[in-house]
Amino acid sequence: MHIALLAPAQHESLVDLLCELHAYYRAPDDPQPAPAREQIRVHLRERLLSETSPLRLVVAVRADGRAVGLAAIVLQHSLVDPHPHSSGQCQVKELYVGEQARNAGVGHALMAWVARYALEQGCARMDWNVKAGNHRGRAFYEGLGATRVADRLSYRLEREGMDKLVDATDTAR
Repeated sequence: MHIALLAPAQHESLVDLLCELHAYYRAPDDPQPAPAREQIRVHLRERLLSETSPLRLVVAVRADGRAVGLAAIVLQHSLVDPHPHSSGQCQVKELYVGEQARNAGVGHALMAWVARYALEQGCARMDWNVKAGNHRGRAFYEGLGATRVADRLSYRLEREGMDKLVDATDTAR
């Protein structure tokens, strides 16, 4: 297995893995139709790999060239910590290992590669989210030596809330 930043020769293989990822996360009662392979290909090419995307895609690839795992990361600097030795941060936006490659060390290898890469880029920490009910994922991350950040909570505004916020602000002007 080889782990590196995504190369053009791996794009189609990554589309396969992204299709699997979409199916894995798709709720059984989701009213939206599952995205078609071409939609996922376009999303990869035009959004995830665009020049303006902050994402860096890391893939675990078998000897035959098939992507079996991926990590999507964003490197950034702290607004509140100006020290060069500690201001760099790596946000892991996604870690996914294909079903047939699970429990074979792929996730661990991806996270180790990301940690090495982040250190080389001047990052002093890595952060990521995991669903509270994902006990297997939480155990995996704790097995890496990660600790849960007790003083942080995640918040979200979905489309309807965003629209309301914008409308309220526009009305107040």
